[in-house]
Amino acid sequence: MTSSVMTLWDNRNALRLLVRRDLAVKYQQSFLGYLWSLIEPLGVAAIYWFVFGVLYGTQSNRHLGSADNSYPLYLITGIFAWSWANAAMGEATSALTGQARLITTMKVAREVFPIGRVVGRFAEFVAGLPILIILAVVFGELHFDWQLLALPLAVVLQTIFLTGLALLLSSLNVLLRDVEKLMRLGLRVLFYATPIIYPLSLVQSSGMPGWIKTAYELNPLVGILQLYHAVWYPDMFPSAQLLGVTAGASVVLLIGGWWVFRRLEPAVLKEL
Repeated sequence: MTSSVMTLWDNRNALRLLVRRDLAVKYQQSFLGYLWSLIEPLGVAAIYWFVFGVLYGTQSNRHLGSADNSYPLYLITGIFAWSWANAAMGEATSALTGQARLITTMKVAREVFPIGRVVGRFAEFVAGLPILIILAVVFGELHFDWQLLALPLAVVLQTIFLTGLALLLSSLNVLLRDVEKLMRLGLRVLFYATPIIYPLSLVQSSGMPGWIKTAYELNPLVGILQLYHAVWYPDMFPSAQLLGVTAGASVVLLIGGWWVFRRLEPAVLKEL
């Protein structure tokens, strides 16, 4: 894997060009351009706020703890992080099949194509951070102390998680096109299996069997989302056990995804 990382570093310029090209193509002939990367998650957040914050506010707020009076901030924080994950996983799955001619003609490390989707969507995530800061100021949840360290930690873990998954899914999808269709369903399930519109405490205090709760917390996005929320709400900082599971699972997925990608690369190139 060390040699693969060095190869990727040697191809960093190609990665940067691919990211810039993808962003330019995505928003070309669009009047609002990059603003769409903010409008869509904000619109989704507004819908969930109306349903769970207004219509079912009484039932939902009692589980939010310190986020009781700032549910819009809690919600949008999760939606922005999820938008990065959702777009990166969805686009990375078809990163190789959708660029077959480019991959077979360019002399660059093939990893740059799925990883480029992760980096490109991260750029859109960064564009939404000022909105979160403004909301934090409005709700009085912006505190300049140790909890701000949760943000870079969350970004690092999510990058590791998404990179491993992007490498795994993109290579498998070339040989088995059902992977792309399966991911559409998987992403819908994953959204509701992650504390985005509801707090983790609601799951932990539920009457579900213990093994289901344990399986739920094996999802790396659970710990990652808790870190994002902990930027504003210190009491939501994940436990040492949850943080360890999240970090361990993310690293294992990165190593496994990279290994599978390298092993399948000859067959992938032949198929493309």
